[in-house]
Amino acid sequence: MFFKNIHKRIKITLLIILFIFIVIILRVFYIQVIDYQKLNKKASDLWSRNLPIKADRGIIYDRNGVILADNATTTSLVVIPNQIKNKEETAKKLAEILNVSYETMYKHINKKTSIERVHPEGRRLSYEVADKIKALKLDGVYLVKESKRTYPYDSYMAHTLGFVGIDNQGLSGIELTYNEYLTGEDGAIKYFSDAKGNKLKLSEVYQQPQDGMNITLTINNEIQTSLERELNNAVTKYNPDRAIGLVMDPNNGEILAISARPNFSPENYQNYSIEEINRNLPIWATYEPGSTFKIITLAAALEEGKVDLEKDTYYDKGSIKVENATIHCWKHGGHGKETFMQVVENSCNPGFVILGQRLGKNTLFDYIDKFGFGKKTGVDLNGESSGIIFDRSKVGPVELATTAFGQGVSVTPIHLVV
Repeated sequence: MFFKNIHKRIKITLLIILFIFIVIILRVFYIQVIDYQKLNKKASDLWSRNLPIKADRGIIYDRNGVILADNATTTSLVVIPNQIKNKEETAKKLAEILNVSYETMYKHINKKTSIERVHPEGRRLSYEVADKIKALKLDGVYLVKESKRTYPYDSYMAHTLGFVGIDNQGLSGIELTYNEYLTGEDGAIKYFSDAKGNKLKLSEVYQQPQDGMNITLTINNEIQTSLERELNNAVTKYNPDRAIGLVMDPNNGEILAISARPNFSPENYQNYSIEEINRNLPIWATYEPGSTFKIITLAAALEEGKVDLEKDTYYDKGSIKVENATIHCWKHGGHGKETFMQVVENSCNPGFVILGQRLGKNTLFDYIDKFGFGKKTGVDLNGESSGIIFDRSKVGPVELATTAFGQGVSVTPIHLVV
């Protein structure tokens, strides 16, 4: 009985040992075959370091391939604290070249990190400063490529193109709206070091950066240049608080030129107020369209059969009284007897008041809604205003009369296609 128990225990022990061996073999198989890539990457990360190489941001073109937003190559400073042998001397020399305090630079060099980007003091260095740093040949001090956003036409359509931050991230305009597409994937120069951060004599690995996607706008740079010139002339002559210019292809709604005053320089946006850089007036501001709105009233009257332009006539005395208000024509004394075709040709305010009265409040406002006034266009820019339309429940005869030719109606006419 005693020997039988011993034999049974030996079998159990052997089975346990066999089970443990099987578990170990399966674990080794999992580590060596299934989980190899993941563990190998983790191991590599422990003794490899990356010197970042910034990707170029995508270029923005006009419809004819003219560059509106480009990149310039600059140099930035990074340090690897564990590789710096004499931190006091290194901090002193770099501080002198960068024109910053010794304490500021010493903090960068003593950071408890594998790689320290000297920000903002060491960003986008001039060639002269970069050459001085390079000539020192300091241990643990590296210069890496970085791109800076440039705008060849400076303030042209600044609000629409927008601007980027210190890290080339879009902050406004097209740069913000399409930031995901314009932003590339950074690359790196990978080198290997020991646990103390000392660089090993192994070949470096170059990971090429992937530049961002380019974008083509509907803008025509020649038309844009003309618009900018005319806005400058208008500001010089009339000194207005603001000026807005917009050129659209009426066949498809494409914007060929867009700008406003005041404007700003995207490369130096820090020098302007928040209002100046964020308010893209052509899509943000509202204004009374005046006589340009008369085409809406005319279209509604024709569609509803309220007027025969050739046969119906109207005698323009120069003004028309609506309740306690008098609506004047631009021509003193009026145009006299005229057909409604002539009312249109003469842009006669009293004549359009008559058309508005024939339509009635609800019908006129239905057409205003159908034409899209008071609705957002879905423009691919941030900050669009929807415009302001009268609350029709509060519109009386006077408001109806003025609305018929555009006074009292605010609109935001923009539809940018990219």
